[in-house]
Amino acid sequence: MEDIFKIGIVTTTHGLKGEVKVFPTTDDPARFKKLKQVILCHKNKKQDLTVQSVKFFKNLVIIKFKEFNDISEVEGLRQAELFVTRLNAVPLNENEYYIADLMGMKVVDESGNDVGEIYDVMTGSANDVYCIKTTDDKDLLLPAIKECILNVDVAANTMKVHIMEGLL
Repeated sequence: MEDIFKIGIVTTTHGLKGEVKVFPTTDDPARFKKLKQVILCHKNKKQDLTVQSVKFFKNLVIIKFKEFNDISEVEGLRQAELFVTRLNAVPLNENEYYIADLMGMKVVDESGNDVGEIYDVMTGSANDVYCIKTTDDKDLLLPAIKECILNVDVAANTMKVHIMEGLL
């Protein structure tokens, strides 16, 4: 299981007071409003930062960190990645999972036979779709619906599924 989750990538500066524009890599950019702490990773260095304010502009999030007060302090942060710890991540509801926890998860059918491994998750408006590389090296796109996903055990890194006719 991952201990930190990527939530965004710094694209550029904003204004003169040390704000940065961030492209969110989370499914709900509104989550940035509740952020207090982030980890900035840039050029193999990590730095804990305190979020002072958050604004939204088009598809970007504008963040002001307490630690930076001038444009010159943030000019070199392009392509820096922002992370949160699992402790600071948005809490999940029942039957919700962090995508980072699903990546590489072993998938078995209802009989316990190996199906493959999750290598990607496509988010959609109706439901997510799990991309699975099967044991015979084929791609299986499995909708994340209760008819297909029977059980997810994050601790054991295993998902039990029912593969509907026509999906494989």
